[in-house]
Amino acid sequence: MNKVWDWIRRHKKTTIVLFVALLTFIFCLPDPLFEDPYSTVLEDRNENLLSASIAEDGQWRFPQQSHVPEKFKSAIILFEDKRFFSHLGIDPIAISRAIRQNLKAGKIVSGGSTLSMQVIRLSRKNHARTFLEKVIEMILATRLELSYSKSEILAMYAAHAPFGGNVVGIEAAAWRYFGRKLDDLSWAESAMLAVLPNNPSLIHLGKNRDRLKEKRDRLLERLMEAGIFDRLTLDLAKAEVLPEKPLPLPRYAKHLLTRAAQEGHAQSRIKSSIDETIQIQSERILAEHQLRLSGNQVFNAAAIIVKVKTGEVIAYVGNTDSGREHGEMVDVVNAPRSTGSILKPFLFAAMMDEGKALPQTLMPDVPIVINGFSPKNFSKEYDGAVPADKALIRSLNIPAVHELRDYRYEKFYDVLKNVGLTTLTRPPDHYGLSLVLGGAEGTLWDIAGAYASMARTLNNYFERVGPKRYYKNDFHAPTYLSPSNDKPISDQLLESSSLSASGIWLTFETLKELYRPGEETGWRYFNSTKPIAWKTGTSFGFRDGWAVGTNPEYTVGVWVGNADGEGRPGLTGTEMAAPILFDLFSLLPNRPWFQQPMSEMEQIHVCAKSGQRVSSLCESQQLVWVTKRGLQTLPCEYHKKIHLTQDGKFQVNLNCESEKNIITQNWFVLPPVQEYYYRTKNLSYKSLPPLRNDCIGGSGLLAMDLLYPKP
Repeated sequence: MNKVWDWIRRHKKTTIVLFVALLTFIFCLPDPLFEDPYSTVLEDRNENLLSASIAEDGQWRFPQQSHVPEKFKSAIILFEDKRFFSHLGIDPIAISRAIRQNLKAGKIVSGGSTLSMQVIRLSRKNHARTFLEKVIEMILATRLELSYSKSEILAMYAAHAPFGGNVVGIEAAAWRYFGRKLDDLSWAESAMLAVLPNNPSLIHLGKNRDRLKEKRDRLLERLMEAGIFDRLTLDLAKAEVLPEKPLPLPRYAKHLLTRAAQEGHAQSRIKSSIDETIQIQSERILAEHQLRLSGNQVFNAAAIIVKVKTGEVIAYVGNTDSGREHGEMVDVVNAPRSTGSILKPFLFAAMMDEGKALPQTLMPDVPIVINGFSPKNFSKEYDGAVPADKALIRSLNIPAVHELRDYRYEKFYDVLKNVGLTTLTRPPDHYGLSLVLGGAEGTLWDIAGAYASMARTLNNYFERVGPKRYYKNDFHAPTYLSPSNDKPISDQLLESSSLSASGIWLTFETLKELYRPGEETGWRYFNSTKPIAWKTGTSFGFRDGWAVGTNPEYTVGVWVGNADGEGRPGLTGTEMAAPILFDLFSLLPNRPWFQQPMSEMEQIHVCAKSGQRVSSLCESQQLVWVTKRGLQTLPCEYHKKIHLTQDGKFQVNLNCESEKNIITQNWFVLPPVQEYYYRTKNLSYKSLPPLRNDCIGGSGLLAMDLLYPKP
């Protein structure tokens, strides 16, 4: 050790030079080695290519993969650098051979570069081929070998080598020339890609094709001679023809590609949750329907399919290919649109939760004006009174407004926020009672996610026993990233949820009905062997048609309209969006229906006519399931005890008739305005008989009738 220090003291200048040279060598390798812009690549859940965007410099350059297929690896090493695994960046034998060839030819005909040196040259953007540049490449190649494994160096070369035209990297080349992924390439295809970077500007598919085939076949023969494959494989490989011209890349889920790039995934490889098969079939279904819809000047449609359990989106159709003039580039899945009636199920579930109503409770359906707000039903007709569940199926507006006034729009606003609507950017008073009729905007992404969250909440309820049966994150937004890219979901358990399992189950049972109003064309039956809870919506002015449906495993959301907001006659959710919904569900496997959360529910008797808890005056009753808080609702308020003459033609009282001549009956009585409309739709309804003239001023009740509290 002392001798070393003595030498350093005697040769200080030399030591300094060596030390600087060592530091220069250590830090000479750029990091990152390549600063090229990359394409944004979207893959499905099984790593199948869905779509890609061209890099900023106009090149098809995919982000580097960690592996290189064995066929290409064997071909490129034999063709470019057969001692690749035994040298440290420089191959002295290859350098010596290159010197001899160049001296003999009197010009540079061979560079003797290893794959490591070629990686350096690619990273330095192919500087002029001079002696100094060659020395620099050797030094940097040696440094490269000390920092990266052979597999990593090979992957760098494969990702950045030129393959003719604006194609860079083997993965982009595989798709552009052969239309498939790397692992599916044949020996002939791998060999062609191995020889192509050697001189891609002079020999490529569009120029000197014969020479390209000769080079490919020569490499195939060398591969056979090296014992990599047999004579039969060689003959079959040489018989393969070269591709004619570059192919277009897949263009599935292109709106999702754009969205992902905007959300921080640009120039990266995005492994999505999309199922390629379902995506392709979904795009086909929407394209077929768009042809039909365009006859009514409706040019755009969008859809997503969500897995209930995880919230993963397995199909994302942001728009149809209707042309730039019709806004085909607009991603309608993520665009705020008027919600129409699509939010009514959340109000119904909330009403059931709080015991504000029972499923069949009569709701008023008469003309109404509230602080200048005058809602109308789609049909412009009135039923007088309608059971809450039937009002939801028929999507009646006036009963929904009565429900919201009773529930309070401020509370409903909070419910919608909690279930995942992100577009409620103004205070509750801005929306008021119109909140349930399309007064607020929503995105297909949020709305489908909220329906999926309802289904998830109901499913997960059965995973635990005890008081805490709700997961904190049951209500969460969908995700288009595969599970490996997604953040873990909290498994914290709670005693309650934004909407209870019992309220959700009652809502889904109501929405399972296949008969639905076709608005202008009467009732329509959607044939389906699969039980689906589904709802449609139509915005004011026929601008938006919605349809969202769910079963225990999948939620499907559909929007139909024009991207520019133009309304069209007949543009309704039932007529235009629902058929697409059912076609999309036909792609999905059938599953059993939701379990009933019995521990949160009670079975009670209700009045068959009013839907309220049965009273002693109700003559006809039925058993129904209700939430626990539904037990708090009042008994039937519509059945009255009245007193009639023997012939039943008049009401009387003790002031005008003796008790022995009075008969008592229980009578279903609606308020006058409700009765006026109700009896036109319900021919069995009987109005109260008039009070007999001589009984004016008296009461039709017996003196001993109980006036308060009401029975």
